[in-house]
Amino acid sequence: MAAGAALAAKRGEKKKSELKGASKSMEKSMSEKELDKMASTKRKGKPQNKKS
Repeated sequence: MAAGAALAAKRGEKKKSELKGASKSMEKSMSEKELDKMASTKRKGKPQNKKS
């Protein structure tokens, strides 16, 4: 989720001032190409929701 928010800010779709924590540092330190790759990574083998 942080990568997606950082990518949106990098592309100008979201204000950089709205970023917090990990997404803020990712936006500063990573290229748009790197963010795009990370944001599109599938969560293979991970459960979608926590089972109660």
